[in-house]
Amino acid sequence: MQTGHTWVVEVNGYKIERDAELHGANLTGADLSGAELICAKLTEANLSGANLSGANLSGANLWGTNLTNANLTNANLWGAWLWGTNLWGADLWGANLFQVTGEWTYLYSANLTNADLSGANLKKAILASANLTNANLTNAKLEKANLTKVNLSGANLSGANLIQAEAYNVNLTGANLTGADLWDANLSGANLTNANFKKANLTGAYLLLTNLQDADLTGANLTNAKIDKPSLYDDTDDDDRWVV
Repeated sequence: MQTGHTWVVEVNGYKIERDAELHGANLTGADLSGAELICAKLTEANLSGANLSGANLSGANLWGTNLTNANLTNANLWGAWLWGTNLWGADLWGANLFQVTGEWTYLYSANLTNADLSGANLKKAILASANLTNANLTNAKLEKANLTKVNLSGANLSGANLIQAEAYNVNLTGANLTGADLWDANLSGANLTNANFKKANLTGAYLLLTNLQDADLTGANLTNAKIDKPSLYDDTDDDDRWVV
């Protein structure tokens, strides 16, 4: 039910509205598309498989919430609290996650294509096998995050903090990492074709068996970086040639 400009609905006996107190609520598979849940408290609630497409969850507290396989396409989670939230397999295509706090958030196999994660705090988050194609991660904090096999092709990671991130076999084709901090990050086996690393900090980074073909490393700091010859070597010509 929508009354005036206020969106209110009752699901499984719970009143869904702005500032709602829904700690521990069971909303499995609920249809909450377009719901107004601004600053709602959904801590430890079960929203697995729920439809939250287009919902407004800005400022909501989702600490420990179960959102596995939930539909959050085009949802607004601006400034939401996602500490320890389980978003395994969730669809967040085009979602607004600007400046969310998501330390230890579980985003395994989640779809974050075209999502806005600029300024997001995702320290130690698990994003393994997630799809972040063309996502905006400008100035995002990804320190010690698990980015194994993540698709970040075309993503914007300029100014991002990727210190000690685990990014085995990550796909950063055409990504923008201008000024990013990748100190001691592990990018072994990564595809960095056409990636922009201008003025990036790659001090001590692991770039073993990494594809750096046509990557732009202008002004990048590669002090003590672990780079094997195949990472940078182009054998398409008879003459030895380094591609960066």
